[in-house]
Amino acid sequence: MLHSQSPSDFNPRFEVVSCFLIHDGKILLLHRQDSDDLQPNVWGLPAGKREKGESIHEGMIREIQEETGLIIPGQDITFHDSLHVRYPEYDFLYHSFSTSYTERPEIILRPSEHKDYKWVTPQEALQMKLITDLDACIKHYFKISE
Repeated sequence: MLHSQSPSDFNPRFEVVSCFLIHDGKILLLHRQDSDDLQPNVWGLPAGKREKGESIHEGMIREIQEETGLIIPGQDITFHDSLHVRYPEYDFLYHSFSTSYTERPEIILRPSEHKDYKWVTPQEALQMKLITDLDACIKHYFKISE
């Protein structure tokens, strides 16, 4: 469950960064491998845990490069929001970013993590099998009402 304010007893185990890569009104979704330990065979944004000693911006730039092969200058990535995520097993902080492209970039997947990618509209994304709570993040970012 996503919260804009910290719930009582919120105790984050880690921080996650994620980014909406946008081109021509579409966002990039990555299809996770069947062998993924946490949430296999679902679609998600370029995302991952922030590593110790790095800022959330540095973590986001690293994750984008690792998962897509894209190198994004820090000034080209925009911070959007931080949300508090509460799962039954643990809590974490979720930081979202965005960046836009005038030309569709070449995506180079890391086969150990993702098996495919697609550029889809936010509305199309909401019809796909998404990683937990990504639907709420898409609605929040693109201001899509129920």
